Amino acid sequence: MSKKNTKYIFVTGGVTSSLGKGIVSASLGLLLKSRGFNVTIQKLDPYINIDPGTLNPYEHGECYVTEDGAETDLDLGHYERYLDAPTSQNNNVTTGKIYQTVIEKERKGDFLGKTVQVIPHITNEIKRRIKILSKQNYDIIITEIGGTVGDIESLPYIETVRQLKWELGEKNSMVIHLTLLPYLASSGELKTKPSQHSVRQLMESGIMADVLVCRTEHKIPKDQRAKLAQFCNVPLDNVIECKDLETIYEVPMYLQKQNFDDVVLKELDLKSDKDADLKEWKSFLKKFQNPKKSIEIALVGKYVSLQDSYISIAEAFKHAGADVETEVKVRWVYSGDITEENIKDTLKGVDGILIAPGFGDRGIEGKVLTARYARENKVPMLGICLGMQIMTIEFARNVLGYSKANSMEFDTSTPDPVISIMEEQKNVVDKGGTMRLGAWKCSLKSGSKLNDIYGTKNITERHRHRYEFNSDYIGEFEKNGFLATGTNPETGLVEALEMPEHPFYVGVQYHPEYKSTVATPHPLFRAFIKACTPK
Repeated sequence: MSKKNTKYIFVTGGVTSSLGKGIVSASLGLLLKSRGFNVTIQKLDPYINIDPGTLNPYEHGECYVTEDGAETDLDLGHYERYLDAPTSQNNNVTTGKIYQTVIEKERKGDFLGKTVQVIPHITNEIKRRIKILSKQNYDIIITEIGGTVGDIESLPYIETVRQLKWELGEKNSMVIHLTLLPYLASSGELKTKPSQHSVRQLMESGIMADVLVCRTEHKIPKDQRAKLAQFCNVPLDNVIECKDLETIYEVPMYLQKQNFDDVVLKELDLKSDKDADLKEWKSFLKKFQNPKKSIEIALVGKYVSLQDSYISIAEAFKHAGADVETEVKVRWVYSGDITEENIKDTLKGVDGILIAPGFGDRGIEGKVLTARYARENKVPMLGICLGMQIMTIEFARNVLGYSKANSMEFDTSTPDPVISIMEEQKNVVDKGGTMRLGAWKCSLKSGSKLNDIYGTKNITERHRHRYEFNSDYIGEFEKNGFLATGTNPETGLVEALEMPEHPFYVGVQYHPEYKSTVATPHPLFRAFIKACTPK
């Protein structure tokens, strides 16, 4: 079989960050996929961290984990949720990774004594990373470049795009520039000047934008579209409006109405006999926007003031909620504020509780109180990763009577380390990328709640953690009604715990939220929402 001629789309941003390059890239990917093309999306991040694994979620939002165990930018979550296809470590590149690779090559003498420079050595490595994905026979690779044009950090990426456009030749690549049209209330108009400046800056780097996607709060008047086209050197049809919408899931349809996919295919000289079929997507959106029921779930965590820290969980609620035609309202609860005195008021009226993942000892006791409250009051609860470990600590203290039970993460001298570190982790000094990461197998016990939920005995789920349930205590847990119903078949490590005597009290060591997409909502979230819905 002859190799496909892969086409490349580069998405850059101007004026301000956080304009939604990830959502626009994901929406375009969905439109092109529905036209019959094999598409993937990658993110180039300008920060010098090797990956976001060691970043505080307040710095960069959630750290997303791929099937192959890469800790990546949260935009990869959007790509998977829209494309319903897994990404890999090759879909997220950071400046840290680029420089690390180049420096390692220099130390080995790979450059034969040459002076190592940004051009060509750094840009060549970026090029190599961009092209790695083409080996998987994709028709189209969309590459989103983080940050904004003009940032010092982004310059090597922008220069690489310039080189690639020239090397790949006509009609084999294109640049989509996402920009902001601010609305000035005092004059009552949208202003195009910031976008003009942004495009000019791109041109100063040797790159001409092929399509302009304009983020705006209001509709763009015809004369302003014409002005943008004229001043930014793009055809009028290539000025695409991207207005603020009620939900990010409306974006693909909004862009489709403006023939965004046709514009892109024309620029890349690609033809498709297939119209974009978004029937399933529209069905999801209809159910999401017209729920028959409504429930409220308390998400108890330590990073709740930046909701991007738990974005995959929030989106998993939307996917599964729409599937069972139920609106899931999330009550964001900071675990550090929970005390014995206020817990009843804090959680009053919620239909269910989710204890969120996290690291470090801040806010832990509030989570332990939450687990006890849910267990004793028969409130449906799902604990994810650290959430499962909290349920373990609470049960050991208040049911088994080990009053000082704890995780070794929070107390290395605890007499009852019900959560302990794996032997191979004990001497780890570097924290980055050293945890149990990516997809691991899990065997579910026949007849267990989880077995019923998944409808199968053998599953794989993604992990991101260093500490494990201490199997020395498994006998006592099971004797007292908290059963280990999911274990890793190779290592015997406990993956899931559940309480049969409780309406829904399930803790999982893995992260089910990472696998939830619009097309395939996660069964565990569906079951949890159903358990939280008043009969």
